[in-house]
Amino acid sequence: MPRVIICSMKRTPTLPQRTENACCEPVTIAPADKGLDTVSLAARLKALADPTRLAMLDLLGRHGAPLCVCEITDRFPQRQPTISHHLRILRGAGLISTEKHGVWAYYWATEAGTRSLAAVRALEA
Repeated sequence: MPRVIICSMKRTPTLPQRTENACCEPVTIAPADKGLDTVSLAARLKALADPTRLAMLDLLGRHGAPLCVCEITDRFPQRQPTISHHLRILRGAGLISTEKHGVWAYYWATEAGTRSLAAVRALEA
């Protein structure tokens, strides 16, 4: 059986003191309101992280005209309620848009959706 040695001494790391000859200058970080819109970016990344949603966005991005929800549903193994759930998430993330004509909804990729697809394709290489 291996021996375990427990040390009772607490060690606290000490940071080097800044001197006149320091190798680096202090870094100025922009205020949080000037940075990324992390909430919307996280929503987009979360929407893109699902294989079905990514395939749906790809389908809508490659297709020139809006697609009816029935045409989208026919291309996936999931049932209509699941397809509608995925479309709602993509719409909420601003990646697709929709318009109703009677009882049918038509979907297309937004400009943000098209840019997101381009970024994902760049990761694939």
